[in-house]
Amino acid sequence: MRKNFGAKTWLFPMPVLIVGSYDENLVPNAMNAAWGGIYDTNLVMVCLADDHKTTDNIKRTGAFTVSFATAGTVVPCDYVGIVSANDVPDKFERAGFHATRSAFVDAPLIDELPMAVECRLRGFNEDGICIGEIVNISADEAILDENGRIDAKRLDPIIYDSVSHAYWSIGEKVGQAFSDGKTIK
Repeated sequence: MRKNFGAKTWLFPMPVLIVGSYDENLVPNAMNAAWGGIYDTNLVMVCLADDHKTTDNIKRTGAFTVSFATAGTVVPCDYVGIVSANDVPDKFERAGFHATRSAFVDAPLIDELPMAVECRLRGFNEDGICIGEIVNISADEAILDENGRIDAKRLDPIIYDSVSHAYWSIGEKVGQAFSDGKTIK
């Protein structure tokens, strides 16, 4: 038997995405955006309200980065989601983050977060969805496997559970995409 919950914003898994941008004084900023993902083949999307400092920064610079929160960075990643740079201008520094300027877009790479999607702003739609064109993906060598590919286990990204408002680690590999289903005849 199933229990009905009605219309909810529950979707699993929800990546915990940290959006990086620069303000008008080149001060790095980061915010936690739990609602985001792939928009199209070479595009990402994140839901950003108009009143976020990040939204202003992105509209001004035309660029942003999207990094993945990790199990080892839960506290600072949560902090940048509950504190506004409109109220705490040095929240990036308070979180313990350090920035390296992207060579591809006018936005910061967050040194403590080992994987980033570097984006050029494509636009905001009428619902406030920020759409970015993927210009580059960068990863710290520490999370690469022996073939030079990003290893999800080494990255150790977290997901957001919107039902219980908790962060979870992903866990173990359970199958191979575009392959395991071929066993059904």
